[in-house]
Amino acid sequence: MNAYGQLDQLRRLQGRWLETLGLGPQETPSRVVLSAPPFTLRAYGPADRAGPLLLLLPAPIKRAYIWDLVPAASVVRRLLRHGAGVYLLHWESPGADGQERGLADYADRCILQCLDAIAAERGRRRIFLAGHSLGGSLAAIFAALHPERVGGLILLEAPIRFGAPADAFTPFVARAPHARQVTALLHEVPGSFLSMAAARAAPDSFVRARWSDWLHSLSDREALQRHLQVIRWTLDELPFPRRLFEEVVELLYRENRFMAGTLQVRGKLATPARVKAPVLSVVDPRSHVVPPEAVLPFHAAVGSGDAQLLWYEGDVGVALQHVGVLVGKRAHRQLWPRILRWLDAHGEAG
Repeated sequence: MNAYGQLDQLRRLQGRWLETLGLGPQETPSRVVLSAPPFTLRAYGPADRAGPLLLLLPAPIKRAYIWDLVPAASVVRRLLRHGAGVYLLHWESPGADGQERGLADYADRCILQCLDAIAAERGRRRIFLAGHSLGGSLAAIFAALHPERVGGLILLEAPIRFGAPADAFTPFVARAPHARQVTALLHEVPGSFLSMAAARAAPDSFVRARWSDWLHSLSDREALQRHLQVIRWTLDELPFPRRLFEEVVELLYRENRFMAGTLQVRGKLATPARVKAPVLSVVDPRSHVVPPEAVLPFHAAVGSGDAQLLWYEGDVGVALQHVGVLVGKRAHRQLWPRILRWLDAHGEAG
């Protein structure tokens, strides 16, 4: 085991210690619909709901429970209260046999298997996809590959145009060696390595803002508890499989192939023009992780011609503003009612 793998173990120990203090996730009861490495598909609520169906997609290096952290900060519970049928894809550690899984798996096969399982259970082939961060990027690529299966896209802090001028990762990737040089040393890419790389690329977002949020949370017990619950989640990252890391860094970040119209996945071309679903994006105008420039060009190019934007200006008590849209008090009070109205306005996927 390399030093980063050992650091991952230490981080998980720290996370378990926080959990003994009552800061672990409090997830909504669910049932397993499908287990097919590298993911498990879970369903929430009764299987006979008539409302819209959503598949929630976390980033492939993140534990899915950030969507369902605690009852007061749970996108899953909010959607259930609205009458939606909710499915959440839980990514799993790729393991030694999963290192050659790339975009063909994570942006196509795995999502398609989930939609097929949902269709078998619910009788509907087109549903809404909601993705956060890189999970939203994968959802957008899937919608371009399979426009007939997607009734709508909800993209939460999700980069689509890579290499945007205000994107903190662009200069970092430009200076970095080819991704294969990294994977040759690390085999899979541990979560601790990714966290350290993110801190170097965007210290304002991943280091200074975290400490600032802690300071601003000290006078509010609920905010401080939520801050620590998110910190516990950050210590629970998944490793990036080798091939997916190489393709995300080279094909998306360095070459911007999706927006350039040259991304091929399993022999099919994925371009924004092939996305026929309505799109709703949530963007933090101050963000250097997913700046507006990483989203707006996609809106202009999307094939449906139906793309709406919601601004999100942050919360206190979220540790990382990048996940505030999922767990923040202001987000749940002001932003999610607007997302649900958009969902209602676009009806049920068929």
